[in-house]
Amino acid sequence: MAKSKRTDLGKLLEDRSLLKQDVYRKTCETYKAFKLVIENQVEELRKEVPNDRVRLKYDYNGDFETHAYIGSDVLVFHMHTNVFSFPKSHGIWKNSYVEKDRDRAYCGVINIYNFLADSFLHNRMNDAGYLIGRIFVNKDAHFMVEGKGQLGFLFKDFKGSSFDEESMLKVLNAAMQHAIEFDLQTPPYENVQLVNVMQIKTLSSTQELKTGKRLGFKFKSEFD
Repeated sequence: MAKSKRTDLGKLLEDRSLLKQDVYRKTCETYKAFKLVIENQVEELRKEVPNDRVRLKYDYNGDFETHAYIGSDVLVFHMHTNVFSFPKSHGIWKNSYVEKDRDRAYCGVINIYNFLADSFLHNRMNDAGYLIGRIFVNKDAHFMVEGKGQLGFLFKDFKGSSFDEESMLKVLNAAMQHAIEFDLQTPPYENVQLVNVMQIKTLSSTQELKTGKRLGFKFKSEFD
């Protein structure tokens, strides 16, 4: 009996470890392809908007983080190096595609953050950014997206969607549109009326006063 338990445990360990490695490898492959899509789209926008006053560029922070500067915004695409499943209450478990193979619910994640471009360019470490979307990629390179705006409803067909170049471009354009339309708004006066001496003395060099697109505001979902 003890030997049987060890055998079951060993099989579980091997199966789960190999599954997560397969998901990680597939996520890496798709992320590398996604980086090229980001580069190409920024270059295309440069041709479409040949105006030096409109900031359009991209750069990287290591192998798992890509920055796309579009006007006054920067989109940060960050691939997490771990593999995730979903809470038992998540609707994915009722998806027929997952019901046939529960291993399909294990996903790598590419997070999409929106910051003000000046926050990065001026090293304003206190500035706030927002997670506007997260891309889930499974072992079959099928994907879905959770997020804000169009990212929250356009990419829900987990069974029928592969994260190919066409899909990558659609996700990227939806993220860019959301960032461009997601305007910087002044926070309520009461939230910024108190400033200490240190903040003022260091303001010009370190931008100690926090800036973010919705500083002092919350999405409706944050109250629900």
